[in-house]
Amino acid sequence: MRLIQKTADLSAYLAADEAVDHAHPLVRETATRLARGAGDAYAYAEAAYTYVRDTIPHSADAGDMCVTWRASDVLERRTGICHAKAIALAALLRAEGIPTALCYQRLLHDDGGGFVLHGLVAVRFHGAWHRQDPRGNKPGVDARFSLDGERLAFPVDAEAGETDYPELFAAPHPAVLQVLRESRDRPQLWKALPEGLPQG
Repeated sequence: MRLIQKTADLSAYLAADEAVDHAHPLVRETATRLARGAGDAYAYAEAAYTYVRDTIPHSADAGDMCVTWRASDVLERRTGICHAKAIALAALLRAEGIPTALCYQRLLHDDGGGFVLHGLVAVRFHGAWHRQDPRGNKPGVDARFSLDGERLAFPVDAEAGETDYPELFAAPHPAVLQVLRESRDRPQLWKALPEGLPQG
């Protein structure tokens, strides 16, 4: 699949905003700490990915009802669904000058009853974008940081109606961000999340 950069100016994928708040002291401190042990940008990107994937539980896996959406809140409260964890990873990567996009998949619910919009990121190295999924591993899910072939949490089954969206967004999709901000708990969030990426 050819990934499509929605914003021509690459600097947009380094910008801070209300959700990807990489100027926040906690994001900066976390990025600085992770960068100390990394020899180069690639090693830092892998360290940041592993940190978000492994030390911030996916709220559904952990049974946490809390909804987070701002990167600094995800890092502070140490919880979030896939979209929140993707935002947190984007903030940590951008904090160290690595262009990072937000991207999406349309996946079947675990119970097979309808679809859900899944969030992940893409990082830019060596003139190309590479998708990464920090949602967190569990039995049956083994996502890994990779610039040499994707190692995502969920390979898409097109015959079942699942979709890889090729668009790379500089900011969280407004429909996703609105639901994250307005949901008082995870059960409400599950009901409100779109089944696919709104077009237009």
